[in-house]
Amino acid sequence: MSGIMMMVIAIVVLGGAYIFYGRYLEKKWGIDPNAKTPAYEMEDGVDYVPADTNIVFGHQFASIAGAGPINGPIQAAIFGWLPVLLWILIGGVFFGAVQDFSAMYASVKNKGRSIGSIIEAYIGKTGKKLFLLFCWLFCILVVAAFADVVAGTFNGFLTADDGTVSKITANGAVATTSMLFIVEAVCLGMILRYGKLHKWVNTAIAIVMLIGAVALGMNFPMFLPRTTWHVIIFVYILIASVAPVWSLLQPRDYLNSYLLIFMIIAAIIGVFVANPQCHLEAFTSFNVDGQTLFPILFVTIACGAVSGFHSLVSSGTASKQIKNEKNMLPVSFGAMLMESMLAIIALIAVASFAKGEAAAQGLTTQPQIFAGAIANFLEVIGLPHTLVFTLINLAVSAFALTSLDSVARVGRLSFQEFFQDNDVDEKDYTPFRKLMVNKYFATILTLVLAYLLAKVGYAEIWPLFGSANQLLSVLALVACAVFLKKTKRQGIMLWAPAVFMMAVTFSALGLTIYKLTGALMTTGLDFGNTLQLIFAVLLLILGVIVAVQGIKKLFEKPQEKAA
Repeated sequence: MSGIMMMVIAIVVLGGAYIFYGRYLEKKWGIDPNAKTPAYEMEDGVDYVPADTNIVFGHQFASIAGAGPINGPIQAAIFGWLPVLLWILIGGVFFGAVQDFSAMYASVKNKGRSIGSIIEAYIGKTGKKLFLLFCWLFCILVVAAFADVVAGTFNGFLTADDGTVSKITANGAVATTSMLFIVEAVCLGMILRYGKLHKWVNTAIAIVMLIGAVALGMNFPMFLPRTTWHVIIFVYILIASVAPVWSLLQPRDYLNSYLLIFMIIAAIIGVFVANPQCHLEAFTSFNVDGQTLFPILFVTIACGAVSGFHSLVSSGTASKQIKNEKNMLPVSFGAMLMESMLAIIALIAVASFAKGEAAAQGLTTQPQIFAGAIANFLEVIGLPHTLVFTLINLAVSAFALTSLDSVARVGRLSFQEFFQDNDVDEKDYTPFRKLMVNKYFATILTLVLAYLLAKVGYAEIWPLFGSANQLLSVLALVACAVFLKKTKRQGIMLWAPAVFMMAVTFSALGLTIYKLTGALMTTGLDFGNTLQLIFAVLLLILGVIVAVQGIKKLFEKPQEKAA
């Protein structure tokens, strides 16, 4: 199959899904454009801040994308292009988009509260506590994995086998541009909040800032080692997760969204111009190098199909910025389908290389394979290969860094919420509880654990992250299904995805625990494996308990009113 054929199929399926299925869900659940949203009702200038649709969409898309929709399909391509294509399209429409929309919908209808609070309201306090603990552990995994990805992308030095050290100019350019983005985001945040300019003027300013940062980055690359970048990134996350969303989170995502959309448009143009042929087999085998198609395919491709992390963004940050209920569909359902399109592009990218060709060109990581393929496509119309390769690498790092902004904040909020007691006034909290709900303490503790785990390395963390991520999608789907049932809305479209993902995640986590236990018995008490095993066991136990509680509520018969 050609690249153009894959792209046409994706555009038709995803576009049709938005027009027909998305609007069907919107009509079925009910949208009130005149309702006062939590962004206005609970406005506090920190987390609850009304924002225009394009700004919230930028935040949602940039936050949920991360490096996942690029890494996952490329890794899963070992099973062939057909299983990957089918799972992205089916999973993206009937699993991911439904989850993201229902999570945002439930949150907006519950004062912008998180999935944890929705579980408390419709399943019970114990379920909420366990979910928040699960969520916090999961966020630590995400921060660790993505921080290591970004540090690797920014790493300015390459050590050869003979010990020779050379500079990586492309990485240095990406690092400089990304740091400039942060400074520009603060300036743009001030303009958006106090300038009161027309949105098209804001857009023009954002694009000029973006071009300026890219130009400076390519001319003044920054060369620092991976270990130094680890520290810098975690300091940045510490600041970003406690700062008001208008000052850094919203404008950074606003800037990045243009870069990300440019990347997708450029990639689509490249596919239609170059029409790359597919060098992958349609299907290889159910078992490849000891990895079975079930459940590995479904946890490897999370972002792009269905990802539990999306429910945290939809209900944790984006729902608090929605100005009007009618904006929920494009922001949640639309952003998910956009991510599925990016996953399809990643599949076309890896399929365009003949066996061993990418490695021969020095493309060893998934982002490099993706960037190299897009650069090859656009070289057909005369664009410089080096320029495109650097820009695509920049966009991928922007994905991951932006996700870190959001997930660190969600992790901090989950930890604080775990120790909060709505029945007790905050001024009457014990000294211990006051410490636990302090946003600075919660952030530092979360990031210290994530930093220790990041030292293990992205490649080691990813399998556990994938399993935990998909188990989170089970909990979100069950929670939203219970909410819809309790509020007399139809939620049966969430049941099948929840049951299927339950089978996937329990199998995947079980396999992960089995492998980690075997590794420990072979190598002894290795720090990385031990820490991952503890996380895996805790996540599985917590996930099973919360899922069982939710399913009981889902099938609970409504109590009859006394005569």
